[in-house]
Amino acid sequence: MSGASAARVAGTALGVAAAAGAAAFAWGALVERNRFQVRQEVVPVLAPGARPITVLHLSDLHLAPWQERKQEWVASLARTVEPDLIVDTGDNLGHERGLEGLRRALDPLAGIPGVFVNGSNDYFGPQFKNPLNYFRGPSAHRDKSATLDIEAMERYFEDRLGWLNLNNRARAIELRGSRLEFFGVNDAHRRWDRLDRLPGAIEELRENVVWQDAPGGPDPVTIGVTHAPYRRVLDSFVTNGAELILAGHTHGGQVRIPGRPALVTNCDIPPEQAQGLSLWRHARRTAYLNVSAGLGTSIYAPVRFACPPEAVVLTLVAGDTDVW
Repeated sequence: MSGASAARVAGTALGVAAAAGAAAFAWGALVERNRFQVRQEVVPVLAPGARPITVLHLSDLHLAPWQERKQEWVASLARTVEPDLIVDTGDNLGHERGLEGLRRALDPLAGIPGVFVNGSNDYFGPQFKNPLNYFRGPSAHRDKSATLDIEAMERYFEDRLGWLNLNNRARAIELRGSRLEFFGVNDAHRRWDRLDRLPGAIEELRENVVWQDAPGGPDPVTIGVTHAPYRRVLDSFVTNGAELILAGHTHGGQVRIPGRPALVTNCDIPPEQAQGLSLWRHARRTAYLNVSAGLGTSIYAPVRFACPPEAVVLTLVAGDTDVW
C-alpha cells in the first residue's frame, strides 16, 4: 500500500471513530440520561411467613428546577409502584434551587414511611470537573461551589414527607407486621460518617423501641443505609448486624462499556458491585447490598452511556424464600 493510500485509510478510520464517538455522546446526553427505568429485586430477609414489603430506593437525583421530565417520572412512582417504604440515599440536590424540583418530585410520596441519609451534593452545589480525573480515584473535595440549603431539605423530608433522618443515627419502623431496624451514616465520601457512634446508637434504639415491651413478635430485620458505599462503611454495617445495605453515589459508573463492570466508582467498592444487588461479606458475616445507579447526573456532566438512570424496587420477602 502506498503512503497516500495508507493516509486515506487512516483518515477514513479516524473519521469513522469520530462519528461513532459523536453519536455515542449524543445518545448519552440527549436520550439515555432521560430513559428512566425501574430495576426490580427480591430480597429474602423477613421472618418466615411475613408479608412482603415493597421498598422504593431513590438515589442521586441531582435535581435542578428545570428538569421537569425527571420530576414527573419520580412523582409517578407513587402510583405505579405503590411502595410501603421509601429509602433515599442522598445527593438529591443538583442546583441552588433544587429543592423546588425535589418538592414536585416527592410530594406524591408524602405519608409513606421513609428514611434518608445525605450525600455531599445535598450540602454543596455542583461544579465543573474533568471527568478523566475519576480514573485516578475518588474525587477531591473542593468547597468553592455554592452552599445548598440542607436544613430546608431535611425539614421537608421530616416534616412534610414524614421520613426519618439516619445521618449517624439509628431508628425503627414497624411495617406490615415486620419490625425494621435502620442505622445510617452521613456522607462517607466527605468522611462525615461516624462509625464509632453506631454501636451506641443501635443499643439505645433497642433499649427504647416500642416493641421492647411486646415480647413474642418477629425478630427485627436490620438495614444499613449510606450514600457512599466505601468498604469501611460496609464492613462496619455488617459487623453491626446489617442484613441488607442500601447505597448510591457511584452512578453505576455513569459511562460504561456495554456488558462490562463500571469503569469508575468514585469510591473503593469493587467495580462489579458498583450497581445492582450483590452480597457483601466481612468477618464471616454476609449482608445483601443494593447499590443504585441513581436517577441523575451533575448538570456539568449530563451524559449516561450503557447505564440508564434507575429507581430500584426491592421486594422484601420471608427468609425461607429461595431467590438465589
